[in-house]
Amino acid sequence: MSEHRSRPELYGTQYVSSYAGIKTFMRRQHSQDLTGVDVVVSGIPFDCAVSNRSGARFGPEAMRSATSQLAWGPIWPWMFDPFDTLAVVDYGDCSFDHGNIAGIDDAIMDHAHTILDAGAMMITMGGDHYVTYPLLKAHAQKFGPLALIQFDAHRDVELSPERRQDHGAMFGYAIADGVVDPKKSLQIGIRTTFPGERTHGVRIMYADEVHQLTATEIVAEIERIVGNSPCYLTFDIDCLDPAFAPGTGTPISGGISSFQALSILRKLEAVNMVGADVVEVSPPFDTSGITAAAGAQIALELICLRAKQSGARPILMPE
Repeated sequence: MSEHRSRPELYGTQYVSSYAGIKTFMRRQHSQDLTGVDVVVSGIPFDCAVSNRSGARFGPEAMRSATSQLAWGPIWPWMFDPFDTLAVVDYGDCSFDHGNIAGIDDAIMDHAHTILDAGAMMITMGGDHYVTYPLLKAHAQKFGPLALIQFDAHRDVELSPERRQDHGAMFGYAIADGVVDPKKSLQIGIRTTFPGERTHGVRIMYADEVHQLTATEIVAEIERIVGNSPCYLTFDIDCLDPAFAPGTGTPISGGISSFQALSILRKLEAVNMVGADVVEVSPPFDTSGITAAAGAQIALELICLRAKQSGARPILMPE
């Protein structure tokens, strides 16, 4: 761990003191050259669709910073360094005009198409949950109708005729547009209800059911519903109980723990995940940083999952 020189290669981990250096995600190269890149991490600092507390625009920055104390090599419990298998870069943030909110869908889709057209997988950090809607549209244009695995406290399926930009409506839009196949989709950790909500055929796993089942049982249900379909995974940090993630716009008590969430994610190797995001981390409401730490860990686990699917295997740990 004494090597501090710059690393020109896309593979491997560069060791830097956790309190120093430029805070890219997991110390990856900041690059928009996608030649030979397997996975792109990027941020979408947009939070103009929230219904309660704003602040998620600072989520990508906070999650990047939180990874500085994770970027040390092999990741527990995977026991491998995912960056020995995958070429991963931090692309930076999606560029959009903060004064043109109506243009956010096109801006995000252009951002996503640039990455997807290069053949890389996207791991995206929000931003509020509305950003998932244009991400889903961009992915569906490449992969066809998507299965959806949604970790959340809210179902976010409200509809409005005027298609208002609302972080409580985008999955209703995605289903209506044929972007998401509801029969192959699940919503996990739900613990709210609103008048007019319909199931749309989506399998809903309310929080009490999740608490009663093991991670293995939950993953078996995910695999049953999703099958081999191209799948997009979205993780709203408010799926976690506020004890584990207080820094979010709409905290709801009774959620799952960080341990439960990570245990489920680590068993999803059989799922054909083509893209993923972690959203609604709002650092102004958590001075401790534990919400950003949870979001960063979830994003890292998704990369490890991809590495495992790509052939990464445990390495011998030093004595």
